[in-house]
This record gives sequence, structure tokens and C-alpha cells, in this order.
Amino acid sequence: MKKMTRYVMADILRNRIVIAYMLFLMVISFSIFSLEDNTSKGLLSLLNIVLLIVPLVSLIFSTIYVYNSAEFIELLVSQPVKRKVIWTSLFCGLAVALCLAFIVGVGIPVLIYAPGVTGWIMMACGCLLSAVFVSLALWGAVKIRDKAKGIGLAIMIWLLFTLLFDGLILWLLFQFADYPIENGMVAVISLNPVDLCRIFMLLFLDMSALMGYTGAVFKQFFGSVLGMIVSCMIMVLWVIIPFLLSLRIFNRKDL
Repeated sequence: MKKMTRYVMADILRNRIVIAYMLFLMVISFSIFSLEDNTSKGLLSLLNIVLLIVPLVSLIFSTIYVYNSAEFIELLVSQPVKRKVIWTSLFCGLAVALCLAFIVGVGIPVLIYAPGVTGWIMMACGCLLSAVFVSLALWGAVKIRDKAKGIGLAIMIWLLFTLLFDGLILWLLFQFADYPIENGMVAVISLNPVDLCRIFMLLFLDMSALMGYTGAVFKQFFGSVLGMIVSCMIMVLWVIIPFLLSLRIFNRKDL
């Protein structure tokens, strides 16, 4: 398993797309911190870009990589190697490689300009997001045989979590504005890993006041030790559940 994971990692880290992704994040990060005198504002601006770019690249790149590696995966399956080991190695290689690209691209500027707890939280959120969307990409790629449909599903997942979900939340807030649904919103937010990371960062940046009364509710829950533990567990479940579903499909799939 370790050999296959290292091979996948080495193959991905040599990929021009991943190198361009890392350099793009680094240029954007240095540019934002250079333009902003206040590190908190710089982190907030960088957060908005990270929450859009990291899920998109993790989903699309991982989906295409799985489809392009179909012959290699079939060759491994024909060998005396368990399918569980093959799929786990592929996931670990993709997740670790994309996390390393994110850490180099964003982590170095953040550690230079904002070497505090908030900076470390941002890097942790970026790595978790990378792992979550790699897991979702593997599920989509193994579920759908057609490459075009698989990439289309990946784009739809990205649109859902980054754009459409927030629109749905706003619609619910407007429709039920006369009812005390703020506590229910905490449970709904848990269904979106992108929003979980956003709220985490806003609370650490002390920007929850921008969200009004709902922000106070979020701060009361997510700002507590129990809330942080629960939200971290939810993020881990977002990594594990799609991966286990994809592993189950891969084990039963006729290649």
C-alpha cells in the first residue's frame, strides 16, 4: 500500500496542473497580503478564494485522474492485490499530494504574514476541504463510467456546495424570517463542508458580528469546545463516508 501511495503521490506532484495550482495559490496569497495592511482582512480575502478554488481543483483534477488511470487500475486489479488496498492507496495519494500543494501555495505566505492560530486553522481547513472533495470525486468517478458525465457530476457537486447551497440557506431564512430557526440553521450548515470551514474562519477572525443574530448563534455553538469537536468530527465524516461508499462500489464493480 505504501509503495502504491508513494507512486500516486509522485505522479501527481509532477503533474503540471498541480504545479500550476500550487503556484497560482502562492501568487494570489502573496498578492493579497501585499495589498492588505491588516492581516485579518488579508486572511478573509484569501479565505473567499480558497473556498472556491480548493474544492473545484480537488474535484475536477481527482475525477479526471481516476478516469485517466483506468487502465493502470485494471492492471493492479489483475494482480494479487486487494481492491481495498488499491482504492485506499489512490485516495491517500491524491489527498496527500493536493494537501501538500495547498500547504506550499497558501501555507508559506500565511506563515510569513499571519503566523498565528488563525493561519494554522486556515491551513487545516484547506487540507480538510481537499480531502473531502477528493473523496467525493472518487465516489462520482467510480459510480459513473462515462467520463463526460463524471466530470459533469463533479462540476454540479462544486456548484451545489459553493453557490447553490448558500442560496438555499438565504431562501429558508427569508421564508421563515418570523420563526426562530437559527438553531436549526446550525444543523443545516453541517450538511455543507465549505460553510463549516467558512464559519470556523469567521469566528476565529472575530467576524461573526457581520452575520447578525445568526452569527451569535453560530458563535455560541461553534465557538464552544463541544461545537469545535462536533464540527471537526462532521468534517472527518465528510471524508470517510463518501470514500467508504466509493470503496463499496469499487469492490463490487465489474472492471
